[in-house]
Amino acid sequence: MSKPVLSRAFGLWTAVSVVVGSIIGSGIFVRPAMMAAQLGSPEIIFIVWIVAGIISMFGGMINAEIGAMFPQTGGQYIYLKNIYGDFFSFLYGWSAFAVINTAAVASIGFVFSQYMEYFFHLPRFDAAAEQSFVIHLPFIGNIFPLENFGVKSLTIVLIIGLTFLNYFSTRWGGMFQYFFSALKIAAILILVFGIFIFGDGSFANFTSDSLLLKPTGIAMIGAFAAATTGAFNAYDGWNNITFMAGELKNPQRNLPLSLFIGISICIVCYVLVNQACLYVLPVDEMATSTLVASDAMEKVFGITGGGIIAAMVVISTFGCSGANIMATSRVTFAMAKEKKFFGWAGIEHPRFFTPGNALILHMVWTCLFIISGSFEILADMFVFITWIFYGAIAAGVFILRKRLPHAQRPYKVWGYPVIPLIFFGFTIYYIAATLYNDISNYLSGNAPLIKSVLGLALTAAGIPLYFYFRWKTKRSGSAV
Repeated sequence: MSKPVLSRAFGLWTAVSVVVGSIIGSGIFVRPAMMAAQLGSPEIIFIVWIVAGIISMFGGMINAEIGAMFPQTGGQYIYLKNIYGDFFSFLYGWSAFAVINTAAVASIGFVFSQYMEYFFHLPRFDAAAEQSFVIHLPFIGNIFPLENFGVKSLTIVLIIGLTFLNYFSTRWGGMFQYFFSALKIAAILILVFGIFIFGDGSFANFTSDSLLLKPTGIAMIGAFAAATTGAFNAYDGWNNITFMAGELKNPQRNLPLSLFIGISICIVCYVLVNQACLYVLPVDEMATSTLVASDAMEKVFGITGGGIIAAMVVISTFGCSGANIMATSRVTFAMAKEKKFFGWAGIEHPRFFTPGNALILHMVWTCLFIISGSFEILADMFVFITWIFYGAIAAGVFILRKRLPHAQRPYKVWGYPVIPLIFFGFTIYYIAATLYNDISNYLSGNAPLIKSVLGLALTAAGIPLYFYFRWKTKRSGSAV
């Protein structure tokens, strides 16, 4: 009797909903204010959203070419294995499990619970009790597990509930994403058109530069780079659908198409929200806002606007949490199937045909991050690591074109070799700029640690595990 495999249950529009659901979280509701404070120009802010969206689209196109060649569950782990071999792909899979994916789910869920407090009070211990239990991590800082206990508890309930939704049925998980991605887009359109129709704003704000901030020359280049980095963080998550390629119907067609449609939808949504906020908040006012979308809605609808925004963030982060939980466990599942991870994580559920054990493993690890509260630090560090692997995959397009010139490619990157070169060039720039900024901030005393270097060190911590699993596989008599 053959082993059960994950079923190909997802069509095109469910795949599109995973792309949209994975990308749109809470970033768009706060990032415009940060960009305004960095750039001081509404026109350049607009350009940043477009440029970051296009570069993200380029990344999607690159992944689509390789994904159509290797349409298997595990996505980027499978791509890196076919390009660079077991060692490099294992480091990606290890970092994805240890922090990148689980920390992302934890942080998104935490935002969901924080905004739920707008509607009802979540209990918490007094300050003395919260500080009574401390875990000190050298070179990282202190962790207070009892801090924000009510928020953490609700986040854990959220993660457990969404995990079991995907545990019991891949189809239910897909329907959930379809519904909440549609609801999320509807909520954004309500915000945008509500502001434009009822707001007492001005289209002149779209072209009126800051009276206080006018960066030029090198300062503008640095500000543009910083703002673009923030926009990339808001667009991040587009690669999640590649993890599920083995569960897509007609993946050679639906994988690239879902990436193109999904990222395009997000570009339009982000630009519309940004312009709506600018319509009622001049760039200098936007720059001083902590929750720019909330401030924009309050200006139009009064205190009711704050509740509307809170509800939108709850909807957005709820759907985003579900998308990330569903997609990211597939990397660990694929590693375990190949005996590159603990074998238990690679067992499909015999009845539901889902990666049930991998989902449970991710759930437990994510909940530990939530309790510790350390996920925010780890997530910041591993954004840097994520882009290293993005760049490696971009370089992989050239490697595979040379190594396998006659291989079947159902989809080819448009504009090759220019598009992959642009994406790879940006990746090199981003890695160098991040290292420079992190080291400079540390040396100047503005940061307690060099996050990017620590991220590299934690990724390297997976190296002993690689050799352990390799030794274990050889010992069992299996091929490595």
